[in-house]
Amino acid sequence: MCHYCGCREIPLIKDFIREHEAATDLTGEIARLLESDDPISAGALLAPLAAELAAHWRGEEDGLFRVMRADPEFTAYIDALETEHRALADLLAITDLARPADRSALLTAFAELHAHIAKEEDGLFPASLIALTAADWNTSMAAWQAAHPDRRPSPPG
Repeated sequence: MCHYCGCREIPLIKDFIREHEAATDLTGEIARLLESDDPISAGALLAPLAAELAAHWRGEEDGLFRVMRADPEFTAYIDALETEHRALADLLAITDLARPADRSALLTAFAELHAHIAKEEDGLFPASLIALTAADWNTSMAAWQAAHPDRRPSPPG
């Protein structure tokens, strides 16, 4: 993880990173339960994971991704990230942990999620520091708040 550019000090980026950590905590717990041959307990965590990711993705896609997509330099990068969002959402919707193939696919997807997060945290988030205007940041934060009506954003600084 990059710690050089300062993007982690931006309240919106802090919120996205906090959500990444919540999602990876859940994926880690699901993986641990699957490795302990407890698919029922693991399955109980799939809905909370899907809900966490859905709100996170909505905040990203409706805000930061949308304003960054205005620059053609970022369009393909963002398209790929959104494709990865859809693939994981689709997998979570159909996963049956009673099937070994689904368990394996889910664990593979969790590893891919770590790579996806790195693309955001080490690529897109630092780029946002130079790409976004004050109005873009306001639009992005408003989208995050709309996706998280029950949460308060991180305070500045």
